[in-house]
Amino acid sequence: MKIGFLFVGQGSQTVGMGQDVYQNYSSSKELFDSVTLDFDIKDVCFNGPKEKLDQTYYTQPSLLVTSLAIANALNEEGVHAEYVAGLSLGEYSALTYAGCIGVNDAVRLVSQRGEIMSNALPSNMSGMAAVLSDQLETINEVIKSVESENLGCLEIANYNSPSQTVISGESKALEHAISLLKDRKIRCIPLSVSGAFHTSLLNKASQELNQVLNHYEFKQPKCTVIFNISGDIETDIKTALTRQICSSVQWVKTIEKMRDCGVDCFIEIGPKNSLQKLVKQIIPDAKVFSVDSKETIKQMIGELYG
Repeated sequence: MKIGFLFVGQGSQTVGMGQDVYQNYSSSKELFDSVTLDFDIKDVCFNGPKEKLDQTYYTQPSLLVTSLAIANALNEEGVHAEYVAGLSLGEYSALTYAGCIGVNDAVRLVSQRGEIMSNALPSNMSGMAAVLSDQLETINEVIKSVESENLGCLEIANYNSPSQTVISGESKALEHAISLLKDRKIRCIPLSVSGAFHTSLLNKASQELNQVLNHYEFKQPKCTVIFNISGDIETDIKTALTRQICSSVQWVKTIEKMRDCGVDCFIEIGPKNSLQKLVKQIIPDAKVFSVDSKETIKQMIGELYG
């Protein structure tokens, strides 16, 4: 059996995340306790409040540490990954798990990334929405229609599955697109994020991030990492991460690449189970689990090895 870990991205955060593995696994507790930041990450993860946890500056390091703590719990149970990938922010968790960067460096890096992204996108001026449809041609037509009305930037941020695409852009453009899609009987769900990530609105921010990335050293991964920008292996990590925040996330290609490499068991790591659903939409017969606690880990192990 070849296992792939999938690390969740921003929007998956929930108050209480990580507390169960912190209480039940020594390696998870050690990880949480080792993190040094200008805020108490355990308090924010375990107690919130939600309004604080949802702020990009807090969300990004909190999700990274929670995801890695869950991965530590899996490793403690003898479950390891040969392939890893992460959705947007989750890519940093994947790279940390793969040994490309140390935990505290990764925490500082995503904190800086979150700050850059927050500063680049003023609050309530832009956003993202999941479009639940396989009509990609119609989605592109709506985007072109919105562009022709000069309502602002609107682009595809994520190719999440054959039946879910995320659009991202300035508020007026996004609202109009949602209205046009609803007129076409296509369902849209606004996402709990603070801005229009993975669009050209972040071109300048990506260059700022590149300057930050140059202060960090990335080692060769100990397991295979599949990257967002291409859905493939990348050799230049800094360039891939620089492009990632202003480019579309190629999640469909990512999962298909892992399958083609022989991954036959996908494990979603993080709160909620959004990635599990996406994998099933991409590969209907895939073996997929979502874990975030001792109970879900034990249940998965029972099904896999029992």
